[in-house]
Amino acid sequence: MAKLKKSLTQAIEERRATPSFDGTPIPAEDLQQILEAGLAAPSGYNMQPWRFVVVQTPEQKKRLRGASFNQGKVEEASAVIVACGDADGWRKDIDLMLQLGRAGGMPESYAAQARNSVSNYMLSFNADQMHGWLNKMVMIAFTHMMLMAESMGYDTAPMEGFEQDKVHEVLKLPLSYWVVALLAVGHLKGDDKYFGGRFDMAHTVFGEEFGKPLK
Repeated sequence: MAKLKKSLTQAIEERRATPSFDGTPIPAEDLQQILEAGLAAPSGYNMQPWRFVVVQTPEQKKRLRGASFNQGKVEEASAVIVACGDADGWRKDIDLMLQLGRAGGMPESYAAQARNSVSNYMLSFNADQMHGWLNKMVMIAFTHMMLMAESMGYDTAPMEGFEQDKVHEVLKLPLSYWVVALLAVGHLKGDDKYFGGRFDMAHTVFGEEFGKPLK
């Protein structure tokens, strides 16, 4: 494991959406550590519906840039992690999820119940609801990866500017995949983005019910 250069608090407070990268290659072991942070994230029913496509070659980054409104940082980054969710993943992975759960101490009674409850829950979704669920699950893993990269001394840019159909075409994604976001990782070139400020807690946080200050 690479030595962390920032504490979690520093990574959170100092992170910026990096506007430009210098293109320095990222060591394979560092990239693996970043990805493993995403794989360690929690998910509903532990179904882990995320799928990550790592784009590093100049040719593929150029193609991905064309599917991302021509944003230069896509091509400049050391790596771009395309974070997707698989709408059909639960059908294929439920047996593996239960097997892993049993190995970790899941009671047989819970495993039997989970098989039915997971299936019923997922089958209740229409397409929009499934995409909403995938957005939530994948972004938890996405944030794990972003903060791990920042803690390791890398710069990052979370990106929602892309065209779903074009990214599918560039990456040859299965039809069941839903592209959630892109994470550009690398080292800053030039000046970092300014700090845009954050609303104070009184503006966004309430205690017990809406409108009451947190005490």
